Formats: sequence, structure tokens, C-alpha cells
Amino acid sequence: MPKDHVILRQYIFKDGCFTPFLFNIYTSMYIKPHFLAQNEKKLYFISPTNGETVASPVVVKFGIKGMTIVPAGEDKPMSGHHHLLINVDSLPDMNMPIPANKKHLHFGKGETDTSITLPKGKHTLQLLLGNYMHVPHKPPLLSEKIEITVK
Repeated sequence: MPKDHVILRQYIFKDGCFTPFLFNIYTSMYIKPHFLAQNEKKLYFISPTNGETVASPVVVKFGIKGMTIVPAGEDKPMSGHHHLLINVDSLPDMNMPIPANKKHLHFGKGETDTSITLPKGKHTLQLLLGNYMHVPHKPPLLSEKIEITVK
């Protein structure tokens, strides 16, 4: 058997999502081939960045990789819309529609940015992608939770 033969496919939890990798048992190295990278999904903040100090209102820009943003109500494969979780200690029930309140903001028109007014101090932000009915995907697509300071 050649030394570069890859025999085991694994998933590694990284950056808020499961990422496929191949494992080469001869070199004990993880490999991320091009054909697997095309299927990678990631939800992230373009801005602000973790640890950033900002002024209110805070401009928040959402990023996504491997899926398409569509308005709520559009049932298309590999798609959804953003939900911004603000100062949330525990995630909502992943089998139910994401709540709509001041801590769970919905962007059902397919928006990819917003401006939010926050009081001075530390705040956490996290993105959660919802399907056409505001229910998280299986598995859920979440961004990393970031912390910002409003001056």
C-alpha cells in the first residue's frame, strides 16, 4: 500500500462547524483535500471582530461560506437566513423556531448586515443560521461567540 494512501475520513469540530478531513495513517497527518473544502460550511462575523472596542450604534456584518442566504419562507437546499444572538447565555432549542426578541434578532429578508444600539460595556454576539421556517439546520450552523466592548 503506498505511503500517501488515505484510508480514514473524519470530521473535526472547528470554527463552529464540523469540517471533513482525511487522515493518513502512515504519516499521522490530517489532509483537507480540495473536493472536501468545497462542502465546508461556515458562519462568521466580518465585523466587528472578537475583542474589538466599538461605538454604538454597532455596525455588524455577517459572513457565510458554503451556503446561500435567502429570505425566510424560501425553501431552497443549502440556504437559510441569519439570526443574531445578543448576550445569550444558552442557545435556543435547536428543534424549534428561533425566538424573536431583543436577544434573538431575525434577518428574514436575507440581510447580511445591521446596525444595533447597545449600551456601554461588554457584550457577546453569535450568529445562528435558520432555515425557511426559522428552525436551525441539522447540524446547526453557528458562528463563534465573540465579545465586544461598547465605549
